Amino acid sequence: MQIAILLYDRFTTLDAIGPYETLSRIPGAETVFVGERAGTYRSDLGAVGLVADAALDEVTAPDLLVVPGGPGQTAHMADGPLHDWIRAVDAATTWTTSVCTGSLLLAAAGLLKGRRATSHWLGLDHLAALGAEPTGERVVFDGKYVTAAGVSSGIDMGLRLAGRIAGDTAAQIIQLGIEYDPQPPYDAGSPEKAPAEVTAALRDHGRSLLSGGREPNA
Repeated sequence: MQIAILLYDRFTTLDAIGPYETLSRIPGAETVFVGERAGTYRSDLGAVGLVADAALDEVTAPDLLVVPGGPGQTAHMADGPLHDWIRAVDAATTWTTSVCTGSLLLAAAGLLKGRRATSHWLGLDHLAALGAEPTGERVVFDGKYVTAAGVSSGIDMGLRLAGRIAGDTAAQIIQLGIEYDPQPPYDAGSPEKAPAEVTAALRDHGRSLLSGGREPNA
């Protein structure tokens, strides 16, 4: 089973690495990072680079596609070579997936019209404008299309997919192996739970997440 994880400049690191850490541990999985060109792509904060060993034309029929999100996604919303590739490989994938605002790329490529999907909560309105039916759920399955909400939810998506592909025991072994046992220090992981002033602060400066601007360092 070949898993293709798409890279582009200014992707969000955990959007790609969360699914990588879970899905690549499925028995028989072969994971390839792919980009418009082979080489290094820098993350949204600039300090991390991941290497795409393959260019788009070298990965033509992955079984599973992962499209991460990040501020750099906005540079790829217009139809072009990236959308052409996404549509071409989607024709043969068993699973086409995204994390965070990666679902906006899938939607812009025309793959989510009329489908239930999720994204980072700041991106749900944009998802609706692209013809999808947005939901605030953490992981959404609609046929072979699987979308995850913001950043950390890619880990949950990877584990749920691992369960469907390799069985519950295999997925639980992966979960235990990476010791994924969340115990966050704050109950502020969604706009419904976070204090109003925290949600407002992120909403104010978080617009750049979708407009391509850099987020201030925390």
